[in-house]
Amino acid sequence: MEEGLEASFANMMQQHAHHSAHLRDRVQTSKKAALEAAAVVSDLLVESINGGVQEVFVNEKQIEMEARSMSITVQRFSKQTSQWLNVIHTFDSALKEIGDFENWIKVMEYDCKKIAGTLRSISESSREQQHTKAS
Repeated sequence: MEEGLEASFANMMQQHAHHSAHLRDRVQTSKKAALEAAAVVSDLLVESINGGVQEVFVNEKQIEMEARSMSITVQRFSKQTSQWLNVIHTFDSALKEIGDFENWIKVMEYDCKKIAGTLRSISESSREQQHTKAS
């Protein structure tokens, strides 16, 4: 009976060893599959993040280029606006000069009319005096 027990125990040990080896293989296979899946997930996450980072980088470069372009455009418009302001200032000054000249002409016209009136008056009074002396 002892031999039967020992054989039975040896058989149980052999089954246990076989079952443990089978479980170890399954654990190893599952572990390997889990590591492969984790690597795939990790790669996908990295690609996803890198894709977003790359998109942000491309957008940033595009925004920088557009900002430089806008800066150049603003400088050009600023220069053009300054030129327009100078033209308007020159035109305004010319209008003021025309107004000053027009005013000077009116003053001269008034003075000439006054002088002409005074000369007419003097001429008329001189004629009257000559006419009175002759009569």
